Amino acid sequence: MKHKNNGKRYNDDFRKMVVELYHSGQSVRDLSSEYGVSDVTIYKWIKDFTPVDGSDKDSLTPKEVAKIQQENLKLKQELEILKKAMAIFAKK
Repeated sequence: MKHKNNGKRYNDDFRKMVVELYHSGQSVRDLSSEYGVSDVTIYKWIKDFTPVDGSDKDSLTPKEVAKIQQENLKLKQELEILKKAMAIFAKK
């Protein structure tokens, strides 16, 4: 069964399904030929959707870790702005 991309993006459910098939033992080459997705793309999906073991029961994918890091940076920047605003208002 072949699936053609035709310039469209694949949804996350499809990507996760391909990664699960890879983890169940199918080779990237077989998945690539069966679903019409390049090997490089499948390897990227494997990297993005394979959980990283955490110290507790939760595990995160590299994509989720990057999102958390980005949110953390934004919060740090907002905190710095608030600290500067407090200093300005404290002088008045």
